[in-house]
Amino acid sequence: MPAERAGYTVTMFLVDVSSSMGNVRTLEVESSDGETHTVEMTNLAWGLQYVKLKIQDMIFNNRKTEQCGVIIFGSEETKNVVNTANGGYENVVEYIPIGQPNASTMAKINALEASTTSGDHRLPFSQTGRYLASKKTWTRKIVIVTDGESPIEVEDWEATVQKMDSLNVSLTVVGIDFDDESFPYIEPGKSNIKAQNEKFYHTLTSSMQSGIVGTCAYAIQETTMPDVKQVRSALMGTVLRIGDVDARADEAVELSVKASKCNALQRPKGWKKFALREDKDEEMEEEEIDPDKTVFAQLRMRTEYYVDRNPEDDTDEDGDVKMKQEPGEDETLLESGEKDPDVQNLEKVEKEELVRGFKYGTTYAPCPDGQFPKLQTRKGIDICGFFPRKNFRRELSMGEIQYIWAEPTSPQQQVALSSIAQAMLEKECMAIARWVSRDGMDPKMGVLVPGEFEKVDCLLWSPMPFADDVRKYTFASLDHLVNKKGEVLTEHPYLPTKEQLEAMDNFVDAMDLMDAGEKDEEGNRTPWFNTLDSYSPAIHRVKQAMFHCAVVNDITTNPLPPPHPELLKYFEPPKKVLKRSKEPLEECKNIFKVKEIPKKVAKAKKDGHVHAQDEDDNMLLLDHKRPLGASASQMSIVENSISAAAKGKAPAEESETEDEEEEELLLNKKKATPPPKKGVPFPTPARSVSPHVDPGRAPGRIVGNTYPLKDFQKNISQGDVVTKAVEDLAAVIAEVIMKPLAARRTQEMLECMEALRRTCLEEDEIDAWNLDLKKKCSSKPGNPAFWEGVKEVGRDLSLISNQEAKKQGGKSDVTENEAGEFLS
Repeated sequence: MPAERAGYTVTMFLVDVSSSMGNVRTLEVESSDGETHTVEMTNLAWGLQYVKLKIQDMIFNNRKTEQCGVIIFGSEETKNVVNTANGGYENVVEYIPIGQPNASTMAKINALEASTTSGDHRLPFSQTGRYLASKKTWTRKIVIVTDGESPIEVEDWEATVQKMDSLNVSLTVVGIDFDDESFPYIEPGKSNIKAQNEKFYHTLTSSMQSGIVGTCAYAIQETTMPDVKQVRSALMGTVLRIGDVDARADEAVELSVKASKCNALQRPKGWKKFALREDKDEEMEEEEIDPDKTVFAQLRMRTEYYVDRNPEDDTDEDGDVKMKQEPGEDETLLESGEKDPDVQNLEKVEKEELVRGFKYGTTYAPCPDGQFPKLQTRKGIDICGFFPRKNFRRELSMGEIQYIWAEPTSPQQQVALSSIAQAMLEKECMAIARWVSRDGMDPKMGVLVPGEFEKVDCLLWSPMPFADDVRKYTFASLDHLVNKKGEVLTEHPYLPTKEQLEAMDNFVDAMDLMDAGEKDEEGNRTPWFNTLDSYSPAIHRVKQAMFHCAVVNDITTNPLPPPHPELLKYFEPPKKVLKRSKEPLEECKNIFKVKEIPKKVAKAKKDGHVHAQDEDDNMLLLDHKRPLGASASQMSIVENSISAAAKGKAPAEESETEDEEEEELLLNKKKATPPPKKGVPFPTPARSVSPHVDPGRAPGRIVGNTYPLKDFQKNISQGDVVTKAVEDLAAVIAEVIMKPLAARRTQEMLECMEALRRTCLEEDEIDAWNLDLKKKCSSKPGNPAFWEGVKEVGRDLSLISNQEAKKQGGKSDVTENEAGEFLS
């Protein structure tokens, strides 16, 4: 079935309001929590649910070219143009004229009630002809909602069918408790009049080109079913260019093309926020205000700007004051009614005093004019080049796709575009294109892919992301492990065994969904998942909730029903696959020795908020040793160091004592000294009596400037921070030798360089060693004296050559001759 044109549809609803439609019925409705409730309503109210659902769908789409009208028959009054001009068509009222539906349309339908008239009536088919005849290119529909309990005049119905077929009008009859074998439903004890009317409706629709009869329950169920309506997109004119049409017109190609959407991004409908109105409108008189009614008003978003001018508390990396955006005074009140203290300390700034800025990395680039100068662009699609199709990464094409067609009225343009598409197909290539929607607009970069259909060739446009927006995450091989010596490991806890691979293969094969679906006509199993039958639960569930609130008058007695089964179809895997994969899953658990990890129960803190213990806290206690730490273990280390220094212990003995005490503190936290009480200051030892404290360590480093070699060796012994220790020691050496009075530490830095070179060679950190330290020493101000000391040591402090690296399983780009000549 060809796709309908978006909108351009006129639907006329013919609603039966005769006395029989006022009969009360009891319906069972199911809420979202699974409970079932009974609701009493009239046949008219039940039938109008279908009408309101269809009209609400038109309001939801908000198309001006999707219109509807309502005519009621069987009413006590008569008001229609045919009766006014020629008579006839009694008890027929043009209730809502044809137009775009809105909220008032729903209100008028809710006001409908069954009449007391039960005589013969005639269906007002000809009422719609006058308006529908002027919409020759539109889709015309008539929907009848009736219970079939009233007699119908069926004279000249064949002429009515011919007239409707000539206007291409489709007819849908929604019957209250009509028989429907496909639902299935058969009404017991049906009256003779209703049986004859049902027979007539089936005869009428079967004689038409487009007609159908169904029961109301099935019609409402199908209306609430999620559906994707395929429509035809409007063609937008543009120009396709290859080459420079201005400078080299004889070598360039310019074609007139049309663009249309292939798909479009869809999001759930947004909600508006309402709240109780506090202040009534002064113009409203007291008599007009009903005190029993609650008055709501829509909330409007208000933005206020605040700035903290204290640079010590809130500044960025460049020292500039940060700007804070707050939702407004009404939303920054605490429960006690007081303002948030964070807002009280800020100074309010008017929007006119601000300068617009664009985020660039972690900073903002100010733009006083509000917008940077735009490029001088020209409308059209410019092909910048071609590349092989095999080099294209398909995961980058995640935007909206558009068709690029040739001009429909120009055969020459169609042949030209078809030639380009066929050439791209033959060469298996794609094109890089630059699209400008209008003159002066920002360009978009993307790719053009040739498309070949049965009767036409075209191009497909797909926007591409910028290089800065593409994240490349690399990680080590999962099945190829190499140790620090360069040896390839064949057995390791990270490497799977043959039994584990076979067990995982069996488990994956058991979860195959390609044959877990229903059987086709030939008896073959089909795939379980089908993209054409899958819907977005977020979009359609929100839509269902909005429609239900619009259709139901009282949501308390008639709550929101559960989601449609089509939305939940793919929420649970098929039982066949679960049963088939049960044994392979147990086999994987046994071979991989999978065990459930018990959850850690957080203990209550007696002393209020305490910093949580991180994985790296142990390493920080061993390495940083800061005297002003907040933890009890760090306080104990400081106090023990003061006691050791006061007793006059030797440095070596003191170091051993520190290590023992630190180890005891880490393994047995219960013996740690409790934190001091509030108001008692921390003891601050002097630097002369606490040699292990390193005030010269830069933030984020594990190697300090005061005892670099000691810190380096201690971190290397741990084995998991080698790269960080190497980088930090190299940075410390470069900083120390460039400071004044660096000659006092020349021998110490040479020892650090020897340890650093040896570690880089053994731990395959050669790139970190082969740094340009020579250039730093020889430049101004530099340190030529230190470089002379390096030259005296000789080859042991030169660059690491490829021969040395190869012996340790590493790799270097420096030859042996280059390493020897480096110090000369």
